[in-house]
Amino acid sequence: QYIFRIDGFETIDPENPAVKAGTTVYGSVVEIPGAENRRFDEAYRPGGEIHTLNYRSTPLGRMRTLRVYVPEAAVRHPRQKFPVLYLRHGGGDNENSWVTDGRAATILDNLIAENKAVPMYVVMTNGLTDGSWAGGSTPEGIATLEKELLEDVIPLVERRYRVHTDKRHRAIAGLSMGGGQAYVIGLRNLDRFCAIGQFSAGRSCASNPRSCSGVIGEPQRINRKLELLWISCGTKDPRYQGHLDTVDDLRRRGVHYEFHEGPWGHEWQFWRLQLHDFAQRIFK
Repeated sequence: QYIFRIDGFETIDPENPAVKAGTTVYGSVVEIPGAENRRFDEAYRPGGEIHTLNYRSTPLGRMRTLRVYVPEAAVRHPRQKFPVLYLRHGGGDNENSWVTDGRAATILDNLIAENKAVPMYVVMTNGLTDGSWAGGSTPEGIATLEKELLEDVIPLVERRYRVHTDKRHRAIAGLSMGGGQAYVIGLRNLDRFCAIGQFSAGRSCASNPRSCSGVIGEPQRINRKLELLWISCGTKDPRYQGHLDTVDDLRRRGVHYEFHEGPWGHEWQFWRLQLHDFAQRIFK
């Protein structure tokens, strides 16, 4: 990602249509493709579809937009049911970011074609409540987004698509701000999700116990109800030490989890890898 700074004024590259955008346009983007072997996040397999749905958010009282990755198998077999991953973005991003910057559709297309992951829907919602980064991170904001997910988004998806409606076929994950949302919402709803993926979260139950309403204090229930609690952070990420503290707290409490790290910062290369690895572990 880069910008031009001219006499103190910052601007994107007018000759490059590829930009990083969310709540604002952050800069222009250049990506170096693979050489002999295509990467896991480069398109080279038959693809699914990306749908855009509009819905009314009950707690926010306004219309919102979400994106849905529909696997190719669901298009070819319209009577078959498939599981759903609810995937949340980070601060400053929006419901489009996992598609445009995260390459979620490409990653899933490749994994499914190689039989490394089961065909699944991926639902990507907007994780901001008021347009600011803070709105999606406060306990009040997370509670609002939890209500929206449970009462508006999940029922909409289950009406519109042939998906399984039990917890064994429903998972939640996210990056940074969205990772904190997935962590908190997932732990508070163990009867609805079989797996939780937290990638480089800025907020967690360890740093904000009030968000979890005591659920983290029931390790036996978490271990019994949850098939996978995936926590990850890059070693160059400023949040890395906080994640070490989080998993240390979980270990002391006796909560089962997996911790994954790598030589990355707070960046999309790491989050693409996390989605690639997490998606192979769920719904098996």
